Formats: sequence, structure tokens, C-alpha cells
Amino acid sequence: MLHAGIAVLALVLAATAHAVDNPFPRAADAYVVKRDGRLIWASDADVRHAPASLTKMMTALLVLERGHLDDAVVVSRAASREKGSRIGLHAGDQVRRRDLLAAAIMHSANDACHALADDVGPTFIARMNQRAQALGMKNTQFMDPCGWDKPGHYSTAIDLARLAEVVMQNTEYQHLARLRSTEIRTVDGRRHFHVRNTNHLIGRYSGTLAGKTGTTGAAGYCLVALAERDGVRVTVVLLNSPRRWSFAPRLMDRAFALQM
Repeated sequence: MLHAGIAVLALVLAATAHAVDNPFPRAADAYVVKRDGRLIWASDADVRHAPASLTKMMTALLVLERGHLDDAVVVSRAASREKGSRIGLHAGDQVRRRDLLAAAIMHSANDACHALADDVGPTFIARMNQRAQALGMKNTQFMDPCGWDKPGHYSTAIDLARLAEVVMQNTEYQHLARLRSTEIRTVDGRRHFHVRNTNHLIGRYSGTLAGKTGTTGAAGYCLVALAERDGVRVTVVLLNSPRRWSFAPRLMDRAFALQM
């Protein structure tokens, strides 16, 4: 019986060896690396952090699940007054949902994100939290659709990895997230906006499929990145990582190189 118990313990340790490893302890305040959905490495993955604009992944998921992406959205005055990253929408502008999604995903535009939330109505925050619960995001609570630092607005690296795995399976999200830049316009064609992607991995890191950036005072520099090589997918979540553009490729390279 003793030998059997030792054998079982050895199997358990072998199966979890990668997950307990922390090859880059200075990569971020919290991080997660998953390979084909399996947790490989993590540091403080369940610790609550301000998620900054990684929040917009949930906003995008709800909009994508709602569909009708070619429908027009009327930009509210509140959305037009958003600060931080924005594309300069005016109150009364009519913009297709798909184009607002492009601005929110690629450029992390708060005015576009706010307009999408307003289009759903005052229940949007509640819907965000209901969807988070359905996804098993046990340490997440949303108080803002765009990711501003607010009391009670928090998530974790492991929860955000789960959200990323779901929303980044969506072909429309992937399409928009992989564009380095695009042009969008109001429905009447009178106003044009040049939208650039804030994800520096696009076009620079081989195999990048999608991602999302985020930065606020409380959150620091954050990143979610998804890449695929030879049929293997790697997801990285970095929370408060001042060197995110250095550490993300190193973590993904190491995850791809694993013999599993």
C-alpha cells in the first residue's frame, strides 16, 4: 500500500509540476500562462487586482453575443464625454456596433465602449456580472463597462484568463483584435476615425491571434495575449507588468517550447 501511495503521489506531482513553477517571478504582480487550456505557470493568480481595460473583454463578449453588429448605435452625451483613450465621438453620432467594437477592442476607446454599454441600457453592469458568474469567474466584480478604477471593480489573472479563452474564440473578436489599424466612420459617412491597435504584439510576435491591453493608475500596465503555433495555443495574462512587451513574448516562447 505504501508503494502504491508513493506512485500516486509521484503522478500527481508530475501532472502539477508546471503549474506550481514560477519561471518569471518579476514578470508582473500577478500572471497566468495557459497552454491549450491547461494552467502551466501562475503567480498570485487568485489575488484581486484592478483590471483596467481588460474589462472591455467582457463588454465585447456581451455585445458579440447580442449580435446584430451592423445595427447603428446613437452615441450618448455621456459616452462622448469619456476621458482617457478615445476616438473623438460626438453626441448624436450614429456608428455601427461592429465599428464601435473595433475601436473598443483595438484602441481601447472609452467613448466607443461607453456607447456600446449605453446601447444595451442601465442593466449592462448587472449583465456583465451575471455573465462573469456563469463563466465561473469567482473573484470578479464589475462596476464599470470600460475598466475605470472604482471601488468594488476587480478581477484576477485566472478569472481574466477564463474570460479571454471564451471571448477570443469568437471569430469576429479575433478578426478585429488582429488588425494593426483600420478606418471606421459614422453611418452617414460624414465623420471618419483612424483606429490603431494598442497591442504591440500584432505583426511583431509570430502566431498572435488576439489580445487586449489595459492601463490605469491602480492597475498599472496589463495585457492579455493569445497566440497559436503548430496547433498549440498559449494564453498569457499579465497584471501590473511594467515590462509587458518584454515578458509576454518570453513567457509564450517558453510555453511553446515545452515538451508535453
